[in-house]
Amino acid sequence: MNNNFSVPSLETIKKQLHNQDLDSLEIVDWGQESPWKECIEASELKNCLPRYIIVPDNKKMLSQFLKICCENQWRILPLGNGSKLHWGKLPSGVNVLVSTHKLNNIIEHAQDDLTITVQSGMKIKDLQDFLASFNQFLPIDSIYSQFATVGGVVATANTGSLRQRYGGVRDLILGISFCRSDGEEAKAGGKVVKNVAGYDLMKLFTGSYGNLGIITEVTFRLFPIPSDSITLLLMGSQEKICQLQKKICASALTPTSADLLSESLINSLNLDFSLGLALRFQGIEESISQQSARVKQWAEDIGLFIHQWESEKELDLWTCLKHRVFQDVNKKRGIVCKIGILPTKITELFALTQGYGFVNMGTGVGYICLPEGVKNHQVRGIRNFCQDNEGYLTILESGISSIKQEIEPWGYVGNGLEMMKKIKSNFDPLNIFVDRL
Repeated sequence: MNNNFSVPSLETIKKQLHNQDLDSLEIVDWGQESPWKECIEASELKNCLPRYIIVPDNKKMLSQFLKICCENQWRILPLGNGSKLHWGKLPSGVNVLVSTHKLNNIIEHAQDDLTITVQSGMKIKDLQDFLASFNQFLPIDSIYSQFATVGGVVATANTGSLRQRYGGVRDLILGISFCRSDGEEAKAGGKVVKNVAGYDLMKLFTGSYGNLGIITEVTFRLFPIPSDSITLLLMGSQEKICQLQKKICASALTPTSADLLSESLINSLNLDFSLGLALRFQGIEESISQQSARVKQWAEDIGLFIHQWESEKELDLWTCLKHRVFQDVNKKRGIVCKIGILPTKITELFALTQGYGFVNMGTGVGYICLPEGVKNHQVRGIRNFCQDNEGYLTILESGISSIKQEIEPWGYVGNGLEMMKKIKSNFDPLNIFVDRL
């Protein structure tokens, strides 16, 4: 295993690259480049990263640079635009940063087959804008979507409320290409929905946080943009919201999004209720009207307050819910966590946290921002509650710089960590990619 953690100088990097096409590669000093400087200084990574970011603009150059890193045993931290660079375990012993943000082309769009292959450095926003011109979209509503890249979203398995209808990131991937630590490219899957070759490998890279290789291309399945959309926000006591949750889960209704909202999150919308349930219905007008009418009737029978959102106000609502959880976390010194828990225990979890939170009603997966002043033993208590109810709590980001040194971010249980380390050693025997486990 590589224990050489010295950071190569700019002269050393250029010397190793003397036989390469330097027009296809950029060396960036993040301390001098405003977007990178702001991104890294806003996180807790400022003092644990080297200053130089290597930015190839094609796969061949990326492969060649990885071979150089392998020969010199330089440890690499992969990134796209760095929007989620500070999520999870803080990296250590990094020699160089490698960004894929210039690998941002569309390789193939099979419009009739509803599939697309894109390079990993393409922004999710740019991809959605392209697909919108064909009345199609990729159902991934990632955090920091203005900056997040395809590769970064896959590597962090980051999606939001749309998982109720479309599943998680791994459910949308048909194929994947990546560069190994020795610079060789490998592929799995294909370009058609029925292709299942390489299925496990695609799942393995989803949520891998750059531990196994650098993702270069991804093939996704797409969906038509729904013609109509409305959101119902149902609010009331914990007992009444749980009653409605059970009725919806036992019904044949098909909401696109279905999130339980914490009291703090509801109150931040200037609504004074103990709990909320946000349901989004999309599709043809007749279906939306029928399903929303049924939910409204159930809510009235139970005694819940109903608020309906449409058009731009509906879009603003879902954007606002994400921003409330993730915005200004460093200024407020909160702790943003990704959680999983039994759906029947979500409301009990909210009672423990007193923070902004939204959790998918059907899967129990979501995000919570624990408020400023939360103590370490309280964080551990919330994690234990999740684990006792078949779930987990991962610390993604925090305004408290020491929290990830005091509390293990991932919260491993059982033999999961041991198994992941074995997989890591098989993919990356020289430990070229910085260990985020």
